[in-house]
Amino acid sequence: MSLDSPVSRRLLSEEVFHRLRDSIVRGELVPGEKVKDGELAERLGLSRTPVREALARLTEIGLVEAKPGVYTRVTTLNRRDVEKTLAVLRSLDQLAVETAVPVMTERDLRLMREANRDFERAVADNDTTAALAADDRFHAVPLAAADNPVLSRIVEQLHPQIHRILYRKFSTLLGGRNTIEHHDRLVDVCAGGDARAAGELSGAHWSELGGHINRLFDTNQLTEPTDR
Repeated sequence: MSLDSPVSRRLLSEEVFHRLRDSIVRGELVPGEKVKDGELAERLGLSRTPVREALARLTEIGLVEAKPGVYTRVTTLNRRDVEKTLAVLRSLDQLAVETAVPVMTERDLRLMREANRDFERAVADNDTTAALAADDRFHAVPLAAADNPVLSRIVEQLHPQIHRILYRKFSTLLGGRNTIEHHDRLVDVCAGGDARAAGELSGAHWSELGGHINRLFDTNQLTEPTDR
């Protein structure tokens, strides 16, 4: 849904939060871009209150940063911050997989395989939005099976910080056969019941992703102007 589409009067702050979060992930609001509650409220046809509440939540999860009296802007892409986020996500995902494997069902494995086939089709169609949605569904299966609400909540908060990089550089980071093959291997290891090996395989994939992102920083492909 476009950022400019009218917002219903129900759960305004929640809807604005999701709308702005998705706009940041998709790059409609770019790193360093200044955001003003009054302008956003006018675009959305709302009062400033739900917009301010949404911006406060986005600040809490690291997608917006504010310097009182100077600016409120989309958080810039900082290598050090990205590395820290990736390190936490790698550990959390590894924990989720290791916890999930002993209790995973045939249905769980089937859902992972189906999500990976959807991912493969989206890659072939060069459909970034569908590919990332399928990738999310794939990783959501062991996360749900782990049945740890605290783990799920933290992962949900951190994912958008990495998704906005994946969205912009999908073909470089996830668009090759490597991710599809990694998913297939992970399902096979999960099916074999080796929780430790599955966790290590998942962690290795996150480390590989971190290496790719570092190379993008090295070649200045993740920098944006900050004077918008």
